[in-house]
Amino acid sequence: MNLFELNDNYKTLASRDDLDPTILKDTLESIKDDRKTKLDNLASWADQLKSEIDFMEDKQRSWKDEIIYRKNKLNWIKKYITDVLDDAGIKRMTTENHLLSARNFKASTIIDSDNKLPDKFKITETTTKPDKQAIYQALKAGEEVPGAHLKANRNTVIK
Repeated sequence: MNLFELNDNYKTLASRDDLDPTILKDTLESIKDDRKTKLDNLASWADQLKSEIDFMEDKQRSWKDEIIYRKNKLNWIKKYITDVLDDAGIKRMTTENHLLSARNFKASTIIDSDNKLPDKFKITETTTKPDKQAIYQALKAGEEVPGAHLKANRNTVIK
């Protein structure tokens, strides 16, 4: 039995968006079906809801994958634009539709090896992890930090 085969009482109930557990229980108790019929209809409704949830979760996963793919594609395109501008020695370019400017952003702190980091660059909580802010400040000031380095973060702003 699927949702379309539910009797009218259950179809009406399934189409309502205002149901909370109390209203649902009261409404179900007001339906005068024998227990077996009532539970069979509710099981069919539950199957339908499960199918809808599975469909929505698959769509959500698909959308998340598509978002990740498009973010990566955007990064690839912007990196290519930045590389072209850098290779030509151009800091700013106006096109028919855009203003492109290659800029330096805050460099990313890359931890090559947690084990090599001196203790002063580690934050001790319940576990030890690198203090990326302190490492960034030290590296930016020219200090050598074993196990870490700065990675340039160059990108293009598109307006």
